[in-house]
Amino acid sequence: MMWRKIAKSKSLLLMFLPCLLYYLIFKYLPMFGIVISFKDYNLYKGIWASEWVGLKYYKMFFNSPDFWILLRNTFLLGINKLIFGFPAPILLALLLNEVKHMVFKRFVQTVSYLPHFISNVVVAGMVVMFLSPSQGFINQMIHSLGFEPIHFMIKPELFRSIYVSSEVWQHIGWEAIIYLAALSSIDPSLYEAADMDGASRWRKLWNVTLPGISTTIIILFILNVGRVLEIGFEKVFLLYNPATYSTADILSTYVYRTGLVSGNFSYAAAIDMFTGIVCFFFIYSTNALSRRLSQTSLW
Repeated sequence: MMWRKIAKSKSLLLMFLPCLLYYLIFKYLPMFGIVISFKDYNLYKGIWASEWVGLKYYKMFFNSPDFWILLRNTFLLGINKLIFGFPAPILLALLLNEVKHMVFKRFVQTVSYLPHFISNVVVAGMVVMFLSPSQGFINQMIHSLGFEPIHFMIKPELFRSIYVSSEVWQHIGWEAIIYLAALSSIDPSLYEAADMDGASRWRKLWNVTLPGISTTIIILFILNVGRVLEIGFEKVFLLYNPATYSTADILSTYVYRTGLVSGNFSYAAAIDMFTGIVCFFFIYSTNALSRRLSQTSLW
C-alpha cells in the first residue's frame, strides 16, 4: 500500500527531493558538530581525539563580562526587527489588496520585491553611501537645511534604527507575497455580504480581511519569534564598527570573532548551542500560548 502511494506520487516526491537534500546536508548533518562544544577541540587532533571538557565552555560564556551585553544587544535588535519588520509586509499586502488599478499594483509589487534579490553586501554598501557625512544624500539634505552633517555610522544609539530600517526596506515586498496569497483565498461572497449590510471599508478590513488571514499571521509570528536571537550575521558585520560595538555587537558576530578569527571553535560552538536552545524555548512557548488562546499553532 505504501509503495503504491509512493509510485503514485513520485513526481511530487522528485520535486521535494532537492529540498530534502538541502536540509539533510546543510541543516541536519552539521548538527553533529555540536559535540565540539563539550570538548577542547583541536583542529589537528580531530573531534574524537580532542579532550572531553563537559560544560567548561558554557560556564566560561555565562561567566564572561560580555554575556549580558551580547544577549541584550541581540535581543533588542531582534525585538526591534520583530516590532517594525513583522507588521510592515502585512500593511503592504493590505494596501495592495485595496488597489484596483492593476498596472499600478504590479509596478508597486515589482519595486518592493526587487531589494530582496540584492545581496547584503550591496545593501550595506548602499546604506553606508547614503549615510556618508560628506557624500550621502541624507546628510546633503540635512546640510541644505542649515544643520551640521551627522556621522550616522559611528553613533551606537542609531545602529538599531539603521539596521532595522534597511531590513524592512529590503524584505517588505518579498514577505508580503505570503499575505497576498492568503488574501486571495478569502471567499469574495463574504465581501458581498458585508456590502449588502452597509459595512464600510474599515469594517470589512476588520471583520472580513484580517480574520481571513489571521491563521497565516499567527503562524508567521510564531516563526519570527523563534528567530529573535538569530539576527543575520552578514549585514550586522558589514554595518558595525568598533565605535558601535556597545549596541551592535551580537552573538553571531562574537561567535565569528571567537571561532573563525581566534580559532576557539569549542567556545564558539557552545555560544551557538546556547542561542539555539533559547530560540527553541521562544518558539515552543509562543506556539503553546497561541494554541491556548487562538487554537492555531505549528503542531
